Amino acid sequence: MLTSLRPRLSAAMAATAAAVVVACGSATAQKVDYSVVQVPEETGVEFIKVTKPSDYVAMPTVKRRSHNADWTVNRILGISHDGTQLAYLSLRNGATNIFLKDIDKQGSAVQRTNRSNVQDFTFSPDGKFILFSETRGKSTQLFRTDATKGYICRQITTGDRDYSPIYSPDMKQVFFTRLEQRGSSVWGHDVDKNFLASYVPGMSPYPVPGEKSLVISRFNGEGRGEIWKVNYETGAEECIVADPVHSYTTPSVSPDGQWILFVGDGRIPMGKREFVNTDLFACRSDGTQLTQLTYHAADDLSPVWSKDGRYIYFISQRGDAEGTPNVWRMNFNY
Repeated sequence: MLTSLRPRLSAAMAATAAAVVVACGSATAQKVDYSVVQVPEETGVEFIKVTKPSDYVAMPTVKRRSHNADWTVNRILGISHDGTQLAYLSLRNGATNIFLKDIDKQGSAVQRTNRSNVQDFTFSPDGKFILFSETRGKSTQLFRTDATKGYICRQITTGDRDYSPIYSPDMKQVFFTRLEQRGSSVWGHDVDKNFLASYVPGMSPYPVPGEKSLVISRFNGEGRGEIWKVNYETGAEECIVADPVHSYTTPSVSPDGQWILFVGDGRIPMGKREFVNTDLFACRSDGTQLTQLTYHAADDLSPVWSKDGRYIYFISQRGDAEGTPNVWRMNFNY
């Protein structure tokens, strides 16, 4: 079960996809019609389901409150270096592990790790390795394994709560999130010199192509998530996306470096009531042209780019009457 990095997120959003939410019993209970694949606000977008229920795709946890939602921000999807395979976390026999399957085929998936509680992962830039975090007891540590064969793993950190590992483009650094008593910070592991360094407050680091910079998420004093860009050599920081009522997390940069993709919270109005959910958003790398990409009442989470930047893969319960999570692909029309 995914248990890490679940900050409190509070925000309001004027979404209009109420057609897929119906009242159920009490004045505050709602029921989502998960069988709906897409809503009118998503017209012009093609949604294709990549997995099936028997793939047992792990779903990031979303906990709804009266006026906000909590959700895990771990990256639990990935696309192989050549763009032909999807990697995802699968919950089977009480354990979460990384599985790979061909995107264009409906064959069976191949298990890539043999652990008990993998939390998140990313591919290396050269496609040879997978970095991942695993929780064992009260500790969460980082590991590296071969992306194409075997279960042999190399441990990278021995910290108590380390998550979200990702290589720098030159593979000389592994950036990650370390949870500490006063919050979360972005750290780096120098691969050649084998030492650790703390950089800035924040989480979910993602390298910017062609720069010595990271895009991260950071929470302000009111608990709302913001998207920041930090230069890990000079220390310069820039707030890219912030909003007085919205929260945003888990950024990733498009292959051409022009767009940032992330998760945001929303509220779907139902008369005097509201339904809180998560949707996908994107903006230009400088924070302009902020765009909401999905509007479904189902939770859309863990988005990643295709290698050519034309598609986005994400996890959602949409399109399944039972609300079973699957990986979906949508086209990016910008």
